[in-house]
Amino acid sequence: MREAPAAGPGGVWVFGEQEEGRLHPVVPELIGKGRELADRLGLPLAVPVFGRGAEAAAREALAHPVDLAIPAEDPELWIYSPEPYAARLAGLAGERRPEIILAGATAIGREFLPRAAVLLKTGLTADCVGLEISPDRLLRQTCLSFGGNVMAAIVCPGRRPQMATVRPRVFRPAEKGGRGGRLETAPPAAGPPAVRKRRLEWLPETAGGADLAGADLVVAGGRGMGGPKGFALLERLARRLGGALAASRAAVDAGWAPPDRQVGQTGITVRPKLYLAFGISGAAHHLAGMADSDRILAVNRDPGAPIFSVAAWGLAADALEVVPALLRELGE
Repeated sequence: MREAPAAGPGGVWVFGEQEEGRLHPVVPELIGKGRELADRLGLPLAVPVFGRGAEAAAREALAHPVDLAIPAEDPELWIYSPEPYAARLAGLAGERRPEIILAGATAIGREFLPRAAVLLKTGLTADCVGLEISPDRLLRQTCLSFGGNVMAAIVCPGRRPQMATVRPRVFRPAEKGGRGGRLETAPPAAGPPAVRKRRLEWLPETAGGADLAGADLVVAGGRGMGGPKGFALLERLARRLGGALAASRAAVDAGWAPPDRQVGQTGITVRPKLYLAFGISGAAHHLAGMADSDRILAVNRDPGAPIFSVAAWGLAADALEVVPALLRELGE
């Protein structure tokens, strides 16, 4: 059996996005892929974690196959802001010189990681759906281009670190099982970075119910919902079931649902335990974002709709009749 590499400078890093001591669900997914990449390169896998509760989240990371967790709880990191996060990650990376840095393509990862890449004078590939090590030991990053019609493979041969954000639910989470990794608290930064904005208030998300990317139950609608009134019914159903509202690209383009609810190649990738698809025909770019759901139930008037090819249960019926009937059965 090959020994694990020493958890020293360099290596592959997975940013440990967390809130109040609990890792974001995308982090175990990236740890699983990061472990694979690190083993291919013979390098350690490290997880830097920022903010209030960083040490608790770092210990959670060490329950996975991680060599090193690096919590930083500087006061300016307690409440997320992109400038302090970018400056702190760039400072740590400048000292330790990792080969690769990965983060989830979440609202936080998409905002601060490009800033860190600028500070490190390197490149970044956004919204990756595939990662692998090439024969010449470069990180080959796969992402969608031209509206999802082209799969682009990108490498960064001349700069380090190689940086990428990765869509949630693309990779399966790493199995729990530590490998004797250690915790190393990052020393305080030399001075607070310049901050151009401050948070006045925090309001939890209400539109669409639960967080879509991490939801275990998703209620999705397409063109067959007919308009905003149809989507209002779906939102009621999602709330009643404790799930998240989602939409096809056609419904988002029509203005019936906000863009952050779009599932598919050009939207969010989901992998819930149950995906309820109402009035969605099942175009290839939509199936790419939800076909790995554990169970799919589809309702569509067209019995030949492609969505039925991936559904565990299918009903050839008008979704505008089925959804109100479901709401009545659920007691509304």
